[in-house]
Amino acid sequence: MSAQHQGTVTANLTPLPDRVSVDGLEEKWSRQWDESGVYRFRNTRDRKAVYSIDTPPPTVSGHLHVGHVFSYTHTDVIARFKRMQGYDVFYPMGWDDNGLPTERRVQNYYGVRVDTSLKYDPDFKPPFQGTDGKKISAKDQVPVSRQNFIELCEQLTAEDEQLFERLWRSLGLSVDWSQTYHTIGEHPRRVAQKAFLRNLARGEAYQKEAPGLWDVTFQTAVAQAELESREYDGFYHRVAFRFADGTPIYIETTRPELLAACGALIAHPDDERYQKYFGQKVYSPLFKVEVPILAHPAAEMDKGAGIAMCCTFGDMTDVQWWRDLNLPTRSIIQRNGRITMTVPDWITDRGGREIFEETAGKTTFSARKIIVDALREAGDLDGEPKPTKRMTNFYEKGDKPLEIVTSRQWYLRNGGTDRKLNDELLERGRELDFHPDFMRVRYNNWVEGLNGDWLISRQRFFGVPFPLWYPVTEDGETDYAHPITPSEDRLPIDPTVDLPDGFEESQRDQPGGFTAEKDIMDTWATSSLTPQIVTHWAEPGEEDQALFKATFPMDLRPQGQDIIRTWLFSSIDRAHLENGCLPWSNTTLSGWILDPDHKKMSKSKGNVVVPDEPIRKYGADAVRYWASSARLGLDATYDEGQMKIGRRLAVKLLNATKFALAIGREDGNHHVTESARITWDPADVTVPLDRAVLAGLAQVIDQATRALEDYEHSKALETVESFFWDFCDNYIELSKNRAYGTADATGKVPARDQVLSARTTLGLVLEALDRLLAPFLPFATEEVWQWMHQGEGSVHRAAWPRSEAFRQAAQGQDSSLLTWAGRALAVLRRIKSEAKVSMKTPILSATLAVSPEGMEAVRTATDDVAEAGRVTGDLTLVEDTANAVGAGEEMDVHVTASRLGEPPVKKPGR
Repeated sequence: MSAQHQGTVTANLTPLPDRVSVDGLEEKWSRQWDESGVYRFRNTRDRKAVYSIDTPPPTVSGHLHVGHVFSYTHTDVIARFKRMQGYDVFYPMGWDDNGLPTERRVQNYYGVRVDTSLKYDPDFKPPFQGTDGKKISAKDQVPVSRQNFIELCEQLTAEDEQLFERLWRSLGLSVDWSQTYHTIGEHPRRVAQKAFLRNLARGEAYQKEAPGLWDVTFQTAVAQAELESREYDGFYHRVAFRFADGTPIYIETTRPELLAACGALIAHPDDERYQKYFGQKVYSPLFKVEVPILAHPAAEMDKGAGIAMCCTFGDMTDVQWWRDLNLPTRSIIQRNGRITMTVPDWITDRGGREIFEETAGKTTFSARKIIVDALREAGDLDGEPKPTKRMTNFYEKGDKPLEIVTSRQWYLRNGGTDRKLNDELLERGRELDFHPDFMRVRYNNWVEGLNGDWLISRQRFFGVPFPLWYPVTEDGETDYAHPITPSEDRLPIDPTVDLPDGFEESQRDQPGGFTAEKDIMDTWATSSLTPQIVTHWAEPGEEDQALFKATFPMDLRPQGQDIIRTWLFSSIDRAHLENGCLPWSNTTLSGWILDPDHKKMSKSKGNVVVPDEPIRKYGADAVRYWASSARLGLDATYDEGQMKIGRRLAVKLLNATKFALAIGREDGNHHVTESARITWDPADVTVPLDRAVLAGLAQVIDQATRALEDYEHSKALETVESFFWDFCDNYIELSKNRAYGTADATGKVPARDQVLSARTTLGLVLEALDRLLAPFLPFATEEVWQWMHQGEGSVHRAAWPRSEAFRQAAQGQDSSLLTWAGRALAVLRRIKSEAKVSMKTPILSATLAVSPEGMEAVRTATDDVAEAGRVTGDLTLVEDTANAVGAGEEMDVHVTASRLGEPPVKKPGR
């Protein structure tokens, strides 16, 4: 700060371009930012001086779409704002490159599939190098070993990550690229395995053989958080179970192929139709298996016949009844989605066994047809099947309804079976600041609705392995009850390759030896630990521990609102269990991007826009403007019209600044030195109109600062942009002649202090506006900053503007003075536009009627208004008491009389 006055700005002026343009700024400034390390985290060790961001690692499975640009821009605006506030911003970038999306992409891209029986082939070459978006069927995929497949995953994700990084750089994300991580890398694997072993030691992780949701296409278990309920076509079949005397009792089912798995008929305890039957037994049709009729409050009296068969398992209600009523387990669906090959021992009737043999090995669809035909022939089908639509669970990435299969899986406690833990996680949600706050209810509803712990194991190949082995008994049985764990200092490990302590490779899968856990962790089990991954929680080094203490718990988790139940909740669960706290203090939730038809953009719908296109067309600042204009938590439409406005804003900033910086360079004014240094001292602002501008700027700074501190980036942008356009359209026009120091239309030359006041106001305001717009338009604002401050670093390391100096310089002047003056100027312009003459046409005289509230303001600015409006004669003001401004009304200025001069003569063209 200058000793002259708080808020004084001294600028090093550079030569100005002949023509301004936003084209090419991305490449120019991205390169210089990289070279100067302007966004690099500076390893501050004071937690209060650090602002840390848990950046979402995008899934590396193809191409980003413009929806990613939308949400990541929101985060970048906050990161830039906090950096300018003086924080050392810890802003890493990760790549989520493990899990099913990557596997699917690799299978299709290279035309391969895993065969675990194959050995590693170091010379393997895939049959394809990209398939142009075509899906390669499983039968056409070449089988490869697990290790060959993993190498292909790593190879393709590395290529995708380079494309992603180029896009993020072109968008101007201010991440620290030296802090990049991969969710399948050595460090994330160490974090995930260390956290799991600690969960296991505390009893929070456990395995059990239990019914669970299973995707028959991807051959993997699916967690509750990954379910997607979809409408599915089906048929109701009215089927007769019979008492010993042959009397029928009818149920209605959409899944007759599960009749052989029936363990009971269930009705509501209050259903008077069936109360007399509770405790009695009936025989299933076709298979003649005796089953009880039982009561359970989850039965729906108004659905179908009001009584249902409970099979193990048709849906999650079956699982609940099976568990609550201690029913027998009669599973007949295999992991491949087909009926078991062996006739179950509970079917003893000869005819029943023969019918089952007809369905053995069939898909559920084929088995259903066989069973329905047999029911019809036996007289146990009442009428024909009736079409219906039912809501069915799908894996969110799958194409077929999920089955429920009994298997051994790993679980992590998440409050689904523990009331105390559930209450604690609800309390964590109350501690977290949600932006917008109305998203909090989604978290609460999810936690309150949990009905089971988190299934974290997957039967896949590319992911973080569970760091476990199991003893193999002398009779060759695997002892799952006593897993063998490594010490933490050995992590990360792959149990299919590495050995447990005390064993040799020759003992692998041998009696008396050991066997590896072959399942991998669900991708969310690693992604849920991104706060611990990026802050180096698992690393023992002194520098790593110092980083952890300086950045954890983190300040911000930005993410999409659609993964509150998965990423946000699971991250809170992990930090609560391991660290005893929230992983971050704030979360910002973005909405979805809609196409012009207001449908959500998604790859599956084919309506996505590749972000490179609008960036090339309009520039990164324009695309960022569109994204920044949208409020958190609300969906926004892809709108190139908004991008055009953003581009216009960036160009106007360049032009307005060039105009202000060019004034005075040629006239040797005392505050411009020979070395092209210029000083703008707020004490030199003496004209009331100029002070009104500074008063307005002070208000804008306060409002924009509050909005950004509340994570309301769109509100901040709207506030700054509105002031900027008012400044350009009104103030610059009103003060232009005075700033030049030339004679007005009447021949009057402005005083030197008036000239200085206007020039100082232009410089101070545009310099402050450049900083206020920097988080939103990083490229254009950097260009402007270098015109003003070459050699003084980047605008993105400059201090965020403070209002005190501007408010002090305004000396109590009301900011509305500029608004009233602008209204008066607009009225004068309207005279000419209505007369359809040039704006350069002089006004010989005019009388303006002004509301009483604005009379003093317009009178104060009369000289500037008259000059800007080219009034060469009298500009008379009269008070318009009939149009006094009331609450919420517009400021009123209108013309009652005017006389135009002759339009200027156009000079002949060359």
